[in-house]
Amino acid sequence: MYPISSSLTSQTRDYFPFREAAEQKGFTLGGNWDYDHGSFDCALDTVNKVWLRLPFQVTRGSLDSEMSDVDVRILLGEPYVLKHVYNEGLDKEAHPRAMGAMIDQFSDPVDADADIEPNWIEEAKRKIREIESF
Repeated sequence: MYPISSSLTSQTRDYFPFREAAEQKGFTLGGNWDYDHGSFDCALDTVNKVWLRLPFQVTRGSLDSEMSDVDVRILLGEPYVLKHVYNEGLDKEAHPRAMGAMIDQFSDPVDADADIEPNWIEEAKRKIREIESF
């Protein structure tokens, strides 16, 4: 994980307008969101191993995927870049299980916090500058 210095850190924003602006810059609401927190994620590479993440906490209201007109405020955290290196191919240790197949679809990362090449850090800084202008 590599933190990116940003003027967005510690800013409070209206969630829905900020989300729309972030989506226009290639960010999506990360799959790990909950009613009181989440992150905006942007893949920096074409194979989705290097990510720029902008975390946030909900300070007013709560996130709900079905509501878009609610007054929700978020406090933005420090953006960071992360890189996941995954096992490619079949898992030699896997054992077929009917119920497990629904849960264990993906292999664990070889390195969930792999070293990040300088070009991805520069790309992340560029993306953050784009969204800071909103």
